[in-house]
Amino acid sequence: MQRGNHTVTEFILLGFTRDPVMQLVLFVVFLIMYVLTVAGNTSLIGLICNDSRLHTPMYFFIGNLSFLDLWLSCVYTPKILVTCISDDKSISFAGCLAQFFFSAGLDYTECYLLAAMAYDRYVAISKPLLYSQVMSMKLCVFLAAASYLGGFINSSVLTKKTFSFDFCNDNIIDDFFCDLLPLVKLACGRKEGYQALMYFLLSSNVITPILASYLFIIATILRIRFTQGRLKAFSTCSSHLVSVTLYYGSILYIYSRPKTSYTFDTDKIVSTFYTVVFPILRNKDVKEALRKLFK
Repeated sequence: MQRGNHTVTEFILLGFTRDPVMQLVLFVVFLIMYVLTVAGNTSLIGLICNDSRLHTPMYFFIGNLSFLDLWLSCVYTPKILVTCISDDKSISFAGCLAQFFFSAGLDYTECYLLAAMAYDRYVAISKPLLYSQVMSMKLCVFLAAASYLGGFINSSVLTKKTFSFDFCNDNIIDDFFCDLLPLVKLACGRKEGYQALMYFLLSSNVITPILASYLFIIATILRIRFTQGRLKAFSTCSSHLVSVTLYYGSILYIYSRPKTSYTFDTDKIVSTFYTVVFPILRNKDVKEALRKLFK
């Protein structure tokens, strides 16, 4: 990437802190979280694949989410660990592009899968007697495949647009990975069209699918006459609703605000939550799967 006589061949990741002691502490913390993420999600995928009692639509989607979380943690965490203990904070231009492409693709895919899970819960509540017929394995595979395809198509569009900028301002990224906002901050040229594209992708691919799904779920629950029936119906999707709220809330907090209100120190913390911490929360599904097996 070249502008005039200035060529960007690598970026410098500032990370969280320059204090050597704190860097060592963060290395230990991130290493523990990485091991828990890999162990938990690998165990869950193994349980779902090897036990026929877990071959249900809900666990099919949970298994795919665990695979995404496992993949996503491998995109971010190894580089974070190296940055914490090494004096070399650089990442190559190609490495930055690859990290951005895969992280965006996995994030979009997870958004689509969460929407598919919301539809699964909607069918379970609105058509309990026809649930097994409607949510066939063929439909589940189609929804999962469409989620991956749509996610990486969006990622291709966003990556191409982002790395078509000239990075003429600097090559120092005030973050621990190659994220969208720090990269746009380094770019020069007109960015209004880019922000419009980002808002379009957020509204059409992140907000609309999940919002529509849960509006249908809420409307269906409200049509149930008895309070006990409403509570039972709500309990079938309450844990998923919590996951959706935490995941979507952190993404929307970072990417839907006006660019004048960006604060990179705060955004680093929120980014850590949905890139590193959130995949660990999937470990509760391991406990639920084990409980179901022993029960």
